[in-house]
Amino acid sequence: MRVALLAHEQFPERAKTAVGILRYADHEVVAVLDRSLAGDRVHEHVTHVQDAPIVAGIGDAPDCDALVVGVAPIGGGFETSWRPDVRGAIQRGCDVVAGLHYLLGEDEEFVTLAAEHGVELRDVREPPADLSVATGEAADTRVVLTVGTDCSSGKMTGAFELRDGARERGIDAAVVPTGQTGIMIAGWGIAVDRVVADFAAGATERLVHRAADHDVLFVEGQGSLAHPAYSGVTASILHGAQPDALVLCHVAGRETVGGYDDYPLPDPASYADLYETVTEPVSPAAVEAGLLNTNSLDDGATRRAVEAYSETLGVPATDPVRDDVDAVLDAVLG
Repeated sequence: MRVALLAHEQFPERAKTAVGILRYADHEVVAVLDRSLAGDRVHEHVTHVQDAPIVAGIGDAPDCDALVVGVAPIGGGFETSWRPDVRGAIQRGCDVVAGLHYLLGEDEEFVTLAAEHGVELRDVREPPADLSVATGEAADTRVVLTVGTDCSSGKMTGAFELRDGARERGIDAAVVPTGQTGIMIAGWGIAVDRVVADFAAGATERLVHRAADHDVLFVEGQGSLAHPAYSGVTASILHGAQPDALVLCHVAGRETVGGYDDYPLPDPASYADLYETVTEPVSPAAVEAGLLNTNSLDDGATRRAVEAYSETLGVPATDPVRDDVDAVLDAVLG
């Protein structure tokens, strides 16, 4: 599918959905919409992903099959400034795909326009209607869960990098997507943070069982256990997945919770203990490895930061985007 990615004034640092699609999805990205960077190209801002022009609006983008909202703001709201591009995409005959809590399918203007132009509005964050509580039954396969010290700490990226590394070894591996970006990349999944709280662990359990025919599953974690807003979904995934191993993801240099600067992050070693304590009564699992996002560091500082992170946790660690994941895979595959 040929897609354009909407990421106005947020590419690349605050457009993790757009960057995830550029890095891992099979779609051909024809353009990124960011009016603040119009005229640039993707590779001027992010390397080792698909390259594409950055344009000011949908009217400047090449023909495509769909416009994908490539950002996920806190609270999942829809920015009024995006409306002309969504409207324009529909009028050009493009489907529109979004992973927001704001549902396009409930927007009267977009629904009317979509019907007139014969296109589809796809809200990937809308969960199935038939979910229920978890049964407590573990899947009969190896389950590795990426967990984080914060939101946007590399859990989704880590899951896909570990999957790809395992496949290079000839292992039948899959990612279990639990958030909107993972769903857009993999083409299936449930956005667990949209699920009724009682059913969130059950939704995770369903996903893991659905993919249990693979030899190893890398479950995409969400949020973090000490996050002042999102800890609930983190605990639900932790218990619903019943992991065999945990991989702790962290952003180098981050000291406070993203978007909540009054909340300092616990140190990673304490965080590892917290995850192990919370998962132990349901499914004992240890933090067997660490993944560190070193995007803000140069190569020399990256090596030192990864070594320090590994020493702090007492387990192998790597930056999965800049380096290989072999040592981490050795640790988590058992």
